Amino acid sequence: MDTALKIAFLGLGRMGAPMARHLLSRGYELTVWNRTPEHARPLEAAGAVVAATPGAAVRGADLVVTMLADPAALRAVAESVLPALRPGVHWIDTSTVGPEAVRELAGRLPAGVALTDAPVMGSVDRAATGELWVLAGGAPLPSRVGEVLDVLGEVTDCGPLGSGAALKLVLINAAVGWVALVAEALRLGEAMGLPEELVRGRLARGPLAGAVARAYADTSNFPVALAAKDVALATAHAPLPVLEAVHTVLTSRPELADRDLSGIRR
Repeated sequence: MDTALKIAFLGLGRMGAPMARHLLSRGYELTVWNRTPEHARPLEAAGAVVAATPGAAVRGADLVVTMLADPAALRAVAESVLPALRPGVHWIDTSTVGPEAVRELAGRLPAGVALTDAPVMGSVDRAATGELWVLAGGAPLPSRVGEVLDVLGEVTDCGPLGSGAALKLVLINAAVGWVALVAEALRLGEAMGLPEELVRGRLARGPLAGAVARAYADTSNFPVALAAKDVALATAHAPLPVLEAVHTVLTSRPELADRDLSGIRR
């Protein structure tokens, strides 16, 4: 493992901060940036260098890792980063932005700069321990990229550029849809006078067991607003009437926007 690599890590939100901290704990040299500077201070205390801008963060970096909220955030960061990239740098985007945003970014990269899309599946606690599912597009992966992704979790080689981003939309939308279905099953049981624990227990004995566990998870920290964003990205690709209905559910209660997805069962 080449811990002499200089990594610029951009985006220290719910997932980015524990991912960056985990890389620091494995001996990597990190320069970090976050739109809200206060979120970077704990990483500074852990040994990271804090940059004032994305462009400043990537100067001298060997690898750039981004974990950003949506395609608009990725485009905004790219405006600052692209002029500062030197030939030989490899950009790893772990955000959930969809394949179009990945290909758009690839088309803007200067000569000699490569891109891997590597969105992740997993909760905040798994990000902190390097147990994520990493969905990598842009094969074959250079060894230095593969080594860093291995530190973050279990890597699946998904194929050409954009395929990791595409598979992430498939998987996360399946997960969101199942949780929404569990929430409605619980609501139906309540309407018919059944105890919640009875309904929950029997659902957990069948094919919805994983979705039931996620619907009651208390360590995931996946906001409803981000789930709605992921569903919107998916429904832009194909007619998905069930997920369109789920999107309506996710956006119909603004008070849940910052709460974990499990909040929709209440």
